Amino acid sequence: MRRSDIREPAAAISRRDGLQLGVAGLLLGGLGLPLPAEAGSLDDLRRQLDRAVATGEVPGLVALIGRSGEAWTHVAGLRDLESGAPMTRDTVFAVASIGKPVTAVSALMMVEDGVMGLDDPVDAWLPELADRRVLRRLEGPLDDTVPAERAITLRDLLTMRMGLGFVLADPETTPIAARMLELGVAPGPRLFGADAEEYMARLGSLPLVHQPGARWLYHIGLDVAGVLVARASGRPLGAFQRDRIFVPLGMMDTGFFGPADRLATAYWRNPGTDAFEVWNAAAGASFAEPPVFEAGGGGQVSTVDDFHAFGRFLLDGGVAGGRRLLSAELLAEMLTDQITAEQKAASPWFPPDFWDSHGWGLGVALRTDPAAQGRFGWWGGFGTTFWCDPVSETVAALFTQRMMGGADDTALPEAFLAAAFGAT
Repeated sequence: MRRSDIREPAAAISRRDGLQLGVAGLLLGGLGLPLPAEAGSLDDLRRQLDRAVATGEVPGLVALIGRSGEAWTHVAGLRDLESGAPMTRDTVFAVASIGKPVTAVSALMMVEDGVMGLDDPVDAWLPELADRRVLRRLEGPLDDTVPAERAITLRDLLTMRMGLGFVLADPETTPIAARMLELGVAPGPRLFGADAEEYMARLGSLPLVHQPGARWLYHIGLDVAGVLVARASGRPLGAFQRDRIFVPLGMMDTGFFGPADRLATAYWRNPGTDAFEVWNAAAGASFAEPPVFEAGGGGQVSTVDDFHAFGRFLLDGGVAGGRRLLSAELLAEMLTDQITAEQKAASPWFPPDFWDSHGWGLGVALRTDPAAQGRFGWWGGFGTTFWCDPVSETVAALFTQRMMGGADDTALPEAFLAAAFGAT
């Protein structure tokens, strides 16, 4: 079974619920940290995580807080409800959109190699995106367009300002949203089912929603960046990431598929019955097999320990094991807010006040409010959370296997992050 063949959840999903799932699909007993003052707060966190499982908020979870060369972890619940298989620290999860910064680092490595520049047009590798047309207005017909004012660049892809992405509009009244759904390229919880050539061909048949560089539109830019890395390097994206990132960092359980006997089954909560239903059975399906399309924006699988290693690499300025993998200058650019105030005002997201406390760098979100200035990371719609705090040198990862059903589903990971970064 291909991951694009994962069945639609039982009964029918309403348009509103489908929109929420689409947003979510793109977007949570171990060692104690060696600070006695933290013991109480971490014990409280452990109880809170256990309660989330006991009350049925999530089927299971693995949590990790890494700092000062140590890692506190907590494991609770089940990897698979039907079989009763317990969650373990090395459970492999479909991590969804927290894979975006991994793909961004891959692209920045190509910049460091001198293959391309951040502000170079991508037409040479992605001819499907050359000579773009742009809609005059969001709700207009697909042939009511004007020429693009400039070419799409790598920076546009990584900042998600390429002109295509998640369109927050009703498909019944918005032709571009309807057409993206018809073509299977609208961002959502099911990954694209054909190969990269077909994906780019379908994108190339569409007009842009906005001029390149003008507004932030979620997701598609990072999937396209993954195709760019593959074409420019002459290698599959997974092979490039394995050799340039995963092996040097010891991320041996990260890639575009994983072992069925360690993959967590992904669930969604049916709003009609409030029961967990299988979205993607791990055993023998989907993420247990090499995909046709290696989706750089959210197709990877991984573990909390692997993302701890990735976060430590970012916090250490692009160095791992004494070896520099990415220049400090490029990493600093990655962690700099790229979205202007005007663009934030014109680019709504969830929750409505998102831009009051967040920015977006190159493939990763940034906290901009004074209380959390400098933190970076993201959430994944399959239930994963990954954030880093440069001030306390802390990596925090919470992996669950319950799909987000709406913006309020960040309550558990937000509580986890508050505890993780508060215990410093």
